Amino acid sequence: MGEQVAIVGAGISGLIACKYCLSKGFKPLVFESQSCIGGAWTKTFETTKLQTPKSLYQFSDFPWPSSLTEEFPDQHHVLDYVQSYAHHFDLVKHIKFDSKVVSIEFEGSSDDEMQSWSLWNGNGLPFSPQGKWKVMVEDLQNNSTEVYQVDFVILCVGRFSGVPNIPEFPPSKGPEAFHGEVIHSMDYAAMDYESAAKFVKGKRVTVVGFQKSALDIAKECSAANGVTIPCTILYKTEHWNVPDYLPWGLPMAFLYLNRFSELLLHKPGEGILLSLLATLLSPLRWGISKFVETYIKKKHPLAKYGMIPKHSFLQDISSCLVSTVPEKFYEKVEKGSIILKKFQSFSFCEEGILINGETAPQKTDLVILATGFRGDEKLKDIFVSQTFQDCIGGSPDGTLPLYREIIHPQIPQLAVIGFSEGLSNLYTSEMRCRWLVELLDGTFKLPAIKDMEKDMAKWE
Repeated sequence: MGEQVAIVGAGISGLIACKYCLSKGFKPLVFESQSCIGGAWTKTFETTKLQTPKSLYQFSDFPWPSSLTEEFPDQHHVLDYVQSYAHHFDLVKHIKFDSKVVSIEFEGSSDDEMQSWSLWNGNGLPFSPQGKWKVMVEDLQNNSTEVYQVDFVILCVGRFSGVPNIPEFPPSKGPEAFHGEVIHSMDYAAMDYESAAKFVKGKRVTVVGFQKSALDIAKECSAANGVTIPCTILYKTEHWNVPDYLPWGLPMAFLYLNRFSELLLHKPGEGILLSLLATLLSPLRWGISKFVETYIKKKHPLAKYGMIPKHSFLQDISSCLVSTVPEKFYEKVEKGSIILKKFQSFSFCEEGILINGETAPQKTDLVILATGFRGDEKLKDIFVSQTFQDCIGGSPDGTLPLYREIIHPQIPQLAVIGFSEGLSNLYTSEMRCRWLVELLDGTFKLPAIKDMEKDMAKWE
């Protein structure tokens, strides 16, 4: 006991992983590239709040302070809560701040040997005396590099930071053709609130995207410029973004986050009885989705602006594509300080953006791409081995090929936590960390590699 475990990232998942590793007697070493903990919560927009009710975003052994009455806390409250958790469990002393993990390299068996394994890590165990990870870390304070040798690596790098997802354009039709400014939403989030407001003040701003970041940025731009210089949102697909999590006064958790709701869906390996039950309950599944949709259409003037999605609410919530709409967002649309515009494709020109099928350009001074992140690229680039890069490769919108959303069968002595999407990422990260440390502690063993791959294929 007492194996060294490297944890990359001191966000929510990294802190939970550190805490549970300590509970089993392991020696966690957390590398954080920033100077503080909190991950994605360290840099947000002024209007950003928690997406889910705080009761669904809570550590199991560390509740929110009773003095906080807001159901959807803002960035400052969330950061305070996360930092209090880290200090309460004395996790900070295990974190190396301003320490960027440049690469990780496995030292032990060759690629040919690993490909011949029938069991994960060759023996089905999380540790091997022959296998070690070499972690190369850059100290951002003094520009030095240090190499650490550890027994296990837990990657908690997050999906929504680091590498921006920039749309591809034909030659001479990308941002280089535009005479204004083009930034990504993460560049906007990196500014302090006052600087961000000054940056968009007096500019014709076009925001590309229709998820939470796009909505927040557009609202802030409309607050800065009003109806005289409206902010335009370019979107490709409508989504069932919710005004709150109380459709017709009924908590959303009663509809989708309980054991009964699991019976409404077909699942791999469910058996004849559960399959029949899910089929018989399909009208109820449809009815619940329609129940929520009617509430959203009542609260938001979707029909007036042609914003009613062609797919169901169930499809959005199953894909974790539901966002809360900022307060009074559609009031801004009604007054004209936010303009909604749909597109199929667009390109840049000198004056702004040219939407496919239109002859006149969308004149603008600043384009903010709220187009998400390439978390898959960030994850791949951390590996020295090309073989491991190919194994872990996913897509911006797809899921990683991981057993239990944690272990890759072909990559030994390594786990990924907090990368897979969920309605409450804190809860899922904590459950996965609990499962992982029991694996590390020898409570159970993993199935054969082929069995894990079959299980993963069922859930794709």
